[in-house]
Amino acid sequence: MNWEFTLMDFIHQHLYNPVSNAFMIIFTYLGEWGWIWIAISLLLLWKKKYRSYGILMLCSLLVTFLIGEVGIKNIVERVRPCNVYPNLDILIPRPNGFSFPSGHAASSFTASVILFRANKKWGIGAFIMASLIAVSRVYLYVHFPTDILAGIFLGIGVAALILLIYHRIQKKKDLSSSLSNEKQV
Repeated sequence: MNWEFTLMDFIHQHLYNPVSNAFMIIFTYLGEWGWIWIAISLLLLWKKKYRSYGILMLCSLLVTFLIGEVGIKNIVERVRPCNVYPNLDILIPRPNGFSFPSGHAASSFTASVILFRANKKWGIGAFIMASLIAVSRVYLYVHFPTDILAGIFLGIGVAALILLIYHRIQKKKDLSSSLSNEKQV
């Protein structure tokens, strides 16, 4: 953890300025509770072409939340860096709960993977936003860098698993449908 505090202290001492502070606060709030990703999921549900991706994104967000926030955080119980130094002034209200893994990073990357599968251009934009959301958490001293990395791996892993399950179900449906059509002929 020593290297993590060294990195965060460097950021805190050398990179803080009014413009980047405001920028990071905006991105951290975009990731709060995954609302931006939930909103995008709901938008995907409106268009038939992307409806399945909206459902997949909502499923991925739910599974990521259950594994990360309900499961891992309560098993690991890692204290947030801002709570290790309670007298440190931070730019946002101190979050409740534990630090590992980052829910902001996990939800952002699980959603980005699904969006990338739906539309490459949207996915690239989502990955950029997800990265900024993740970096904002370290910048604001509410997560360790390893919390972010764990969140990224969790999010990507859950999305990959959800997509794999979905494609296997689709394959079985297609196979069943083609067998049914052959019997009718």
